[in-house]
Amino acid sequence: MKAAVMYPGYDMPMYTDFQTPVPQGADELLVSVRAVALKHFDKSRASGKHYSSDAPKENGRVIGGDGVFQLEDGTRVFALGSSGTMAQKAIIDRDRMVVVPDGLNDVLAAALPNAVIGAAMGLRFKADIRPGDVVMVNGATGFTGRVAVQIAKHYGAGKIIATGRNTQSLQELLSLGADAVIPVGSSDEDFQSGVSALGPIDVVIDYLWGHSAALILGSMKGKGNFSNRIRYVSVGSMTGDLIQVSAAVLRSVNLQLTGSGLGAWTRDEVGKLFSEILPEMYQLAVSGGLVLKTSTVKLSDIAELWSKEVPDGGRLVVTI
Repeated sequence: MKAAVMYPGYDMPMYTDFQTPVPQGADELLVSVRAVALKHFDKSRASGKHYSSDAPKENGRVIGGDGVFQLEDGTRVFALGSSGTMAQKAIIDRDRMVVVPDGLNDVLAAALPNAVIGAAMGLRFKADIRPGDVVMVNGATGFTGRVAVQIAKHYGAGKIIATGRNTQSLQELLSLGADAVIPVGSSDEDFQSGVSALGPIDVVIDYLWGHSAALILGSMKGKGNFSNRIRYVSVGSMTGDLIQVSAAVLRSVNLQLTGSGLGAWTRDEVGKLFSEILPEMYQLAVSGGLVLKTSTVKLSDIAELWSKEVPDGGRLVVTI
């Protein structure tokens, strides 16, 4: 079969022939691949830079961890791959798949789930979002951030504050559910005063971390008065992995600081992702309640397009 394969010592995958994977048990299915979203996560894992990356295999590794597939009976499903997924064939776990509704095309069906995982899992299980909550999405101009704004609105947020570096994309978010926007990259004083002026904030979903996270947390420092419960959820670290937080911040407000990612969810929560959350979000997309930007490429062009710049807030999807 043809596949996008990463070999040790290379910084981008090759489009080449690779052995078709073989199911290892009754819980695995060999399926035909239709579309796979190419995400920062996939690139990070392929290069060995992500914390969940395995050691590179000498004979190469097919990249990609999920996608939209076709079963033998023609049913289209989204699933996690037991093998790499950017190939003509892949192995999936029959217990971790979701049927793709007829009203949704392969590209959108492949693009949406990772953003749902990066948004809904944090909002629902880590932030315990409640109707009326004031939600800040730090780094909302990226693909997952844009989806997070829309899902927060769907979950009943009373006010949604979006931050980001692209001012044009920030303005677009006002039509997708955001009530206020704050540019990242302005002076520290302007950024912090903007955060403080829109508070109190109940939930922060953070895709940037780094300096902006330190500023947001610093702006929350109280003066010993009773405060609302703030649930700060780190999902990504696009602008830095380490920050400094004053102990006074932790002591002066009712702050819950946590993360949402691989290893942070329970088995039951992952089960609900497939049984409840993804089916609900697929239907929301079919009804027009989730708006996505995508760009498509062919599997055969993967090497040339590995470093392709996707328009801000968009997702690159590889079609097979």
